[in-house]
Amino acid sequence: MRPLTVITGILLGSCLAITVSLAAVLFVFLVLGDDYPRLQHEFRPLLSSVLIFFGMTSISAVSFYALLINHPARWWGQALMWSGLTVTGWYFWV
Repeated sequence: MRPLTVITGILLGSCLAITVSLAAVLFVFLVLGDDYPRLQHEFRPLLSSVLIFFGMTSISAVSFYALLINHPARWWGQALMWSGLTVTGWYFWV
């Protein structure tokens, strides 16, 4: 595998792990939401984080697949993935 494919695979795996973990926490919030009203204030930020990382996982998966099959649009996928990573980092750090 080429180095860019490996880096994209690592990013894909990380985004997938974060998405699954956040979705599990979201499920717990849905189950416990009525008993703990404090969790209701955290629901919207958690849902937005799940959606952001689901989008990043999807973009990374398409980019990874395009690199594997050497598709002509692989550079567009890479540009979209790195842009998404930049926007995600900006959203959480600013």
